[in-house]
Amino acid sequence: MTELLKKHKWSVVGALLGSILGYTYWYYVGCTTGSCAITAYWHNSSLYGAFLGGLLGSYFPLKTSHKEIR
Repeated sequence: MTELLKKHKWSVVGALLGSILGYTYWYYVGCTTGSCAITAYWHNSSLYGAFLGGLLGSYFPLKTSHKEIR
């Protein structure tokens, strides 16, 4: 389990930050009429933020040592 977390560390961090930012967006800006698919409910907004944060976090590569093969 720890190897999986180490391998995908930035994706997990991005998902956590994205879910927090998604909730914050819903709290301050969210749609009050209920007609908006993403921002009408806090859980939709948080999940969408977590998804986008995970995608952005997976963009950053981990530092690995590359040995030259001859």
